[in-house]
Amino acid sequence: MKPLTQWLALYGESHQNKTNQIIHKICVPLIAGSVMAFFWLIPIGPINGFIAMTPFLLAFYFRLSLKAGGLMLVQLVIYVGMILLIENHIGHLFEIAMAVFVVAWIGQFIGHKIEGKKPSFFQDLQFLFIGPLWICMGSHQKK
Repeated sequence: MKPLTQWLALYGESHQNKTNQIIHKICVPLIAGSVMAFFWLIPIGPINGFIAMTPFLLAFYFRLSLKAGGLMLVQLVIYVGMILLIENHIGHLFEIAMAVFVVAWIGQFIGHKIEGKKPSFFQDLQFLFIGPLWICMGSHQKK
């Protein structure tokens, strides 16, 4: 497995344009949150898909670093709060998550059109997990 600094540097190579960075800072958390909502809606016995996948996600991030794991744990807690808020006070979790997912991905591809580079996950799907982390700890780092 690549070290955290290498993942962040590689991800950053296709995210140099300031407009693309701003778009990513908005859209990446929205995409991650909507994906978490989709997993929340998958029943797996007495739990749901979100709870079932959380240990695997956190293992990936904590393997990169203690800080990465901690940051992503905080994000997951925030997503749970948002999901519960929508589910309990608004309803239509799937519909809201789907709309957010589609609009945020459109934003991402607009950002990459502006950047002039393909999204990193076209190279390696693991970059889908690095994006949220890059927003927290990598997008401000200089090369």
